[in-house]
Amino acid sequence: MTRILIIYTGGTIGMVRNAATGALESCDFENLAANIPELGHCGADIDTVTFEKPIDSSDMTPEHWGMMVRIISDNYAKYDGFVILHGTDTMAFTASALSFMLENLTKPVILTGSQLPIEAIRTDAKENLLTAIEIASAKDADGNAMVPEVCIFFHEELMRGNRSTKISASNLAAVSSNNYPLLAHSGTDIDYHREYIHKPEPGGEFTPHYDMDPRIIIFSLFPGIRREAVEGVLRSDSIKGVIFRTFGSGNAPENEWLVELLAEAVRGGKTIVNISQCATGKVQMEKYRTGRQLLEAGIISGCDSTVEAALTKLMFLMGCGLSQEQIRRRMNIPIAGEITV
Repeated sequence: MTRILIIYTGGTIGMVRNAATGALESCDFENLAANIPELGHCGADIDTVTFEKPIDSSDMTPEHWGMMVRIISDNYAKYDGFVILHGTDTMAFTASALSFMLENLTKPVILTGSQLPIEAIRTDAKENLLTAIEIASAKDADGNAMVPEVCIFFHEELMRGNRSTKISASNLAAVSSNNYPLLAHSGTDIDYHREYIHKPEPGGEFTPHYDMDPRIIIFSLFPGIRREAVEGVLRSDSIKGVIFRTFGSGNAPENEWLVELLAEAVRGGKTIVNISQCATGKVQMEKYRTGRQLLEAGIISGCDSTVEAALTKLMFLMGCGLSQEQIRRRMNIPIAGEITV
């Protein structure tokens, strides 16, 4: 029997409705487990660890990511896989961060949650949790983990964590992988697409990382953007990295002041990563003159990365204490399958 550790952080999946206010509030794992008696018959030996104070995922921080890494690292030899119960709002950020912080992962780390609380009549919590446990338990014919990477399972779909993003606040299919194929699909059986699953580095040793540098901001272009708004971001001494959300394939207005401010920020030591505002596709700054100007200013291409993956990867590399040049180079090299080069 495989051994699975469930890490309960909070989120809608375990919330209950406050009788006085009508608002959903975090509850403990015991309440969740009491509503899923099938947990005792899922074919795995399950243990649980609960955050001392379960949180809404809107309150998630890099410190919480470090707590999850610590729990996984301390229990890595004891369990065959890990399931993290997490709110959907920042699930893709957490999955992306963990994919970088858990270096040379050889066991499944599956994040899941739900759009409806467990006590709701039409809840999606049971299917998501039970299937996540089944995937975390799955092994191939050689006894190796079927999915040895950080993933999100949601509404019948298994996605690479650092390729995922939340796309809906109300649909049960709340999470999507827009730029990378699904790793598996759950129907009457679980159909794994093994050609897309990340393979561990041969001989690589599992190495946990705990430090993330959050001195980063996500900054989006829009028609009519004003100079003073851009200056406020790029000239801030407290900001060391910028996820720069541009138009189309990585384009920006041909404003001389904008390019000058960006180039000045790069020369001053800031790392600026170009991410498209489009849901699919990739950044190609060499394609148009409006993108080439950014390339010449020293902006790095984010390729086909999600915003969540670009942000957490930059936090991770900055947290490793690398130089600006090392960070610039590593941003364009896949660490955990987060970009296609």
